[in-house]
Amino acid sequence: MSAPVIEHVAEASAGLPMLFTLVGAMLIVCFYAGKLIKKTSLPSLIGYMLVGALFGPSFKKFGIEFFTEPVQNSLAFITQVALGFVAFSIGSELSMKSLKRLGNGIIWIIFAESFAAFFVVTGLVYAVTRDLPMALIFGSMAPASAPAGTVAIIQEYKAKGSLTQALYAVVGFDDGLAIIIFGFAAAFAKSLLLAEAPGHVSEGFFSMLKAPVVEIILSIVVGTVLGFLFCQLVRFIKNSRDMLIIVFGVVILGSGLSMMWHLSLILTNMVIGFVLINTRREALVHKVIAPLLEIMPLVFVLFFCLAGAHLQLSALPSLGLLGIVYIFGRSAGLIGGARLGATFGHVEEKIRKYVGLGILSQAGVAIGLALIVGQEFAGLGELVDGVSHGSRIGTKVITTITATCLVFEIIGPILTKYALGKAGELDKG
Repeated sequence: MSAPVIEHVAEASAGLPMLFTLVGAMLIVCFYAGKLIKKTSLPSLIGYMLVGALFGPSFKKFGIEFFTEPVQNSLAFITQVALGFVAFSIGSELSMKSLKRLGNGIIWIIFAESFAAFFVVTGLVYAVTRDLPMALIFGSMAPASAPAGTVAIIQEYKAKGSLTQALYAVVGFDDGLAIIIFGFAAAFAKSLLLAEAPGHVSEGFFSMLKAPVVEIILSIVVGTVLGFLFCQLVRFIKNSRDMLIIVFGVVILGSGLSMMWHLSLILTNMVIGFVLINTRREALVHKVIAPLLEIMPLVFVLFFCLAGAHLQLSALPSLGLLGIVYIFGRSAGLIGGARLGATFGHVEEKIRKYVGLGILSQAGVAIGLALIVGQEFAGLGELVDGVSHGSRIGTKVITTITATCLVFEIIGPILTKYALGKAGELDKG
């Protein structure tokens, strides 16, 4: 073994005790912070996020920063694993029988809220900036949601009912639609930027769409294959502890393949759960899900604490007019669009009134799309003071989306709880 490799292993080993100490302390502090926050009628996950923010870079100037960037990078796999379990949980709730009871209304809601958010944000950002490529990019960010916040509230308060089923369906499917909308909008915006540069030959609108379309299709294919493999494996498992091992293994496998092949981690794992609930008897599905529900609280503590550590409170002052327009435009688009879709779809009144309030959370997917814009738009378009139009868009998008996600991650779960409470679907206990 070479000297540099030995040094690297030694450094990693030296950091492990501190990492373990930090995670252990984090779990204990977050647990009690969640209990304390819950006494104020706020969801526990707000307490987890506050602990993460308190010990993250937001308070660095006060000498408090346990979750440094290297530590966050070392723990990044926890976020991926947690998202995999959240996605699997969503898929395992999407029974075709339940969706049929909701009727075509759920399809109306998903399409209406996604496209309403896109068009409202695009229009408002264009009115403020007069920059069509930038407006298209911000509009394409708006439909992306963060299903973890919604699912955490549903499971924490043991919510049951038609609104709960509708929320599972909407947050499960709208991320797939959001990726497609982003693919179209980004391709169009890129073609506009390329047209600004004299003599530059565009690669073509439809060729730019190939990547997001392939990502969606392959995610569904991989999820379906793993789903049927999973169903065969669990048929012969009797013990709930053994069942948890297989569930854990399949979710980790799905997440790993998604990251390795650049697929949608959420969509792949959601399809695994979807295949399970729609191809196996209810008794077997319950046997698979029961042990998973036992570990989900731990998953949520880790996920939301690390999400809080990533939130930069110092980014809030940088919101500016563009950030405020995005927050209000996205909220109005999602809530108004969901209500409009529910009206056209003739769903029951409580879904029509409250489903839009339960889908406002936004985090990982939107930030990931913003980073893609920063990478792929760099150097495109007209140069002004040595900086390209595409680079300016990338910087503005990353800064604004990071700041607005902080707002949506706080108000999203609170409004989800409010909506479920008004619909009478929260567990009274």
